[in-house]
Amino acid sequence: MGSTPPGTPPLTGFTIGVTADRRRDELAALLRRRGADVVMAPAMRIVPLVDDELLRAATAACLSGPLDYVVATTGVGWRAWINAAEDWGTGEALLAACRGAVLISRGPKATGALRACGLREGYAPDSEALDEVLAWLLARDLRGRRVAVQQHGAPLAEFTEALRHQGASVVEVPVYRWGPPEDPAAVRRLAERTLRREVHALPFTSAPAIEAFLASGDRGELLAALRQDVLPACIGPVCARPLLAAGVPCVWPERGRLGSLVRTLTREVIRHHRRELVTPAGPLALQGTAVLAADAVLRLPPVPAAVLAALADRPGTVLSRAELLRRAWPGPSRRRPDEHAVEAAVGRLRTALGPYGHLVGTVTKRGYRLVAGAG
Repeated sequence: MGSTPPGTPPLTGFTIGVTADRRRDELAALLRRRGADVVMAPAMRIVPLVDDELLRAATAACLSGPLDYVVATTGVGWRAWINAAEDWGTGEALLAACRGAVLISRGPKATGALRACGLREGYAPDSEALDEVLAWLLARDLRGRRVAVQQHGAPLAEFTEALRHQGASVVEVPVYRWGPPEDPAAVRRLAERTLRREVHALPFTSAPAIEAFLASGDRGELLAALRQDVLPACIGPVCARPLLAAGVPCVWPERGRLGSLVRTLTREVIRHHRRELVTPAGPLALQGTAVLAADAVLRLPPVPAAVLAALADRPGTVLSRAELLRRAWPGPSRRRPDEHAVEAAVGRLRTALGPYGHLVGTVTKRGYRLVAGAG
């Protein structure tokens, strides 16, 4: 990274879209600290059910008799349930009922919430996958057993039905639910920017948020963008399942923490999208909409940046206007302007590059090329 000015944050020039609701400000702050431009568009929101009669009735059902198994699916949900029970004066009774049962934790966050209450899990799958929890339970004799299942945003119909089929009596505990986003227009705008490849990466912290984001635009085109150009980074493999099922490669950290997610995203987005160039004017690096020289950071508008990225993919090679049109305006051809837009974008690019504008050369009747070699 010899062409990067000293002190330049690693995500300078990259635009990252944040679809998370809970802890979104923390995630955005971590990304901005690394120099990213952050677009906030929570795709869903968590609606607490602390005062909901369904949760109170489920808690009463749990206390109506001994529990044999209790499944904790999320840390935030477990804490919300215990806090609600404490508000109703039944917190100690609920904890006592849990101590008499085998506690099953779906992952480290749920495990941490259990232990913070003085409880200890009897089983926790390494994968954090709910289907492993189900397989573990179904390997036991469940006839006549009472199982409490803390839900995480939506009913777990297949999970609970499988338990009932094996003879268990299941108490479903709806602590919170996923609701529509507060600003649906912001999610649609993020989807549009993703289709235009103006977003370079999307970190996801929950599978429902992925589904909601894909539903905010043309699902097929969004999946194509995520397969080809926009890096999806997930908090873990369970979160990534909707994308993996659609054939979208994903990255995730070894530990499901926000800091680890941002470190993984930073490493991978630079690996995928940073282009280092050797030019007659000195070494340059292209990162998203920024050109990094040894002593300066030049900011580019999105479309000229896309034109430069296409040229930088094949430095020294002449690219026709038709090729640049296809590369800088990706997606269905119906969305593209005519070839005159390429000429206008090249003009804007040269202006934005300032002293480096001469590196974008015109080859008469053929197209344009970047006077550079790969670094």
